[in-house]
Amino acid sequence: MADISTQSRVDLRSDTVTRPTDAMRAAMFAAPLGDDVFGDDPSVNALQEKLAALLGFEAALFVPSGTQSNLCAVLSHCQRGDEYIVGQMAHCYRWEGGGAAVFGSVQPQPLAHQADGTLLLADIEAAIKPDDPHFARTRLLALENTLGGRVIPFDYLHEATQLAARHGLARHLDGARLFNAAVAQAAQVAAGRPEAHPDAHPKRVDVVSEARRIAQCFDTVSVCFSKGLGAPVGSALCGSRELIERARRIRKKAGGGMRQAGLLAAGALHALDHHVERLADDHALAHRLAKGLAGIAQLAVEPPQTNIVFADLVGPARERSDALLAHLAARGVLATGLYSLRFVTHLDVDAAGVDRAAAAVREFFEA
Repeated sequence: MADISTQSRVDLRSDTVTRPTDAMRAAMFAAPLGDDVFGDDPSVNALQEKLAALLGFEAALFVPSGTQSNLCAVLSHCQRGDEYIVGQMAHCYRWEGGGAAVFGSVQPQPLAHQADGTLLLADIEAAIKPDDPHFARTRLLALENTLGGRVIPFDYLHEATQLAARHGLARHLDGARLFNAAVAQAAQVAAGRPEAHPDAHPKRVDVVSEARRIAQCFDTVSVCFSKGLGAPVGSALCGSRELIERARRIRKKAGGGMRQAGLLAAGALHALDHHVERLADDHALAHRLAKGLAGIAQLAVEPPQTNIVFADLVGPARERSDALLAHLAARGVLATGLYSLRFVTHLDVDAAGVDRAAAAVREFFEA
């Protein structure tokens, strides 16, 4: 196999693979630093204050990862013997090692998703346990937006969280890609119709306002800086001051108290200032890739809503997933295929790279 340099690869495995831009590196290098465990790192404090204000919360907490942010949220809302309602494919249930159960003795109650990523309101209501010692105490509804690249409709988020509130449940959003959802939602609002083209750029609609509108349905929101926003490390949890103080204790127990963390927070601050609106470019590239894969008989491509393209091999080709991934890797194109083939666009991918990926897939099936 030919040696493919890192620089020449088209890495579509995830939007977590990005490298800091030169401007981000400069901001990180110049960041004023303190000791965040003592609460006196000015760059961390600036990031926390900025994100909380953007999304309409009292406070925020910078943490190393989205997994830790979700863990801090669930354990701040729930005690031992409590449970949270969550989707089967939600990241904080399926992809985070069962952390809430392992570290907090908090029981998940997973529900099946509908085709659009939502949970049926009737299923949520039916899953809420009676106040009886036979049952775990239902304390929290945890939703995710985007979910597998799909934008969860705002009207649904409002209805589901209002249902939870009526039953006395707290509401947490895993918004790892919240700003992707906000960019897509802003495009829909600007177009005046929910079926707006996925690569349409927002016009006269403020993306941050849409992110805030989504976030305000919830008591807590986790946001990731190292996915679509392109920072090297970090997430943040937003909520009330009281809840964030509880989360700070949990972060400490989980080993998330970092010292001169402002070096990382400065990258996240730069991303908030410079990389939010440009997410629309990633969405456009995902649509371009899906178009490039269209018409391959052995491939069923799901039309992307944001920056993630899923494709399933069909018919006899189902057994060739590993061979396809190896073929792509040999040509310098990286993707993943745990359940379906997944291609994720991001700021280190351009139109030429997307076209190269589509051509490599076509080459595999034409051989």
